[in-house]
Amino acid sequence: MQNIHRLLSTLMILLIANPAYSEEASQELQVITTLADVIRPAGLFFSLIIIIVVWILLNVIKKIVTELTDVFAERRLLFQKVLLFVQFIIYFATFATVILLSFDISKELLAIMGGTLAVAIGFAMKDLAASIVAGITIMFDRPFQVGDRVRFGGEYGDVINIGLRSVKLQTLNDDVVTIPNNVFLSDITASGNYGELDMQIQIEFFVDPYQDLIKAERIIRENAALSKFVYLNKPIVVNISQVLNHNFVVYQLVLKLYVLDTRYEKNLQTDITLRVKEQFELHGIKLPSIELSGDPRESAVL
Repeated sequence: MQNIHRLLSTLMILLIANPAYSEEASQELQVITTLADVIRPAGLFFSLIIIIVVWILLNVIKKIVTELTDVFAERRLLFQKVLLFVQFIIYFATFATVILLSFDISKELLAIMGGTLAVAIGFAMKDLAASIVAGITIMFDRPFQVGDRVRFGGEYGDVINIGLRSVKLQTLNDDVVTIPNNVFLSDITASGNYGELDMQIQIEFFVDPYQDLIKAERIIRENAALSKFVYLNKPIVVNISQVLNHNFVVYQLVLKLYVLDTRYEKNLQTDITLRVKEQFELHGIKLPSIELSGDPRESAVL
């Protein structure tokens, strides 16, 4: 504190020597003086310790929740929502504690903080206010929830956090995408599971038009039911239609079923695709192909 007052005295001497800047600089000096009087050096030290402890605590809580979601997979979404609420409480309590420990709250400090806050709000009010209003709207309207697998703006993944300013989306490539809340108010969002663990997915298969479609449909349905990732409490459907592929008519078989947990979407697709391919080869069901020459052995799969 003595060093700070010595610095202030030096500044006063410089201001007296330069009267042209004295009026403007004196206001800044008053602010600095007020801050020097209200700052608690010991409180700053304890605040730093509190921030470190809270950071460690949050990491421990996240690790515990992660382990619990692995053990109780059916409660994964509930654990994530509870974690989000606990984080909000801890952040708010830590911020309030740090302010009370680091500063001697007075009318002068409140006036300075109010002025600084007013300037900051003046610069960022438009986008920030729009994002906050949109965040509140999302929380009440609930177009999606934490844990939902959504498609938005070309991105596809799981909602891992809904904040007042932005939504964090973890893609299937393990990228974390941050999207401002106000963007959601003017675009379309598709939620695959909407608060549920299971989700419908589609897998497409194409076969040659001269194959046994009834057998192909049966193979796809049976092998889909054998996968350990499928949710059997909901129906398994195979839709068959004719489509044009490279100007040739082929049959498209679209498998619609529900995955047990959204985390296993790609596992289910891979498992069923491999099973069906093996059974197609075993029963002689061919994929669409065109002959490149007179030799039927020289063909290409469409």
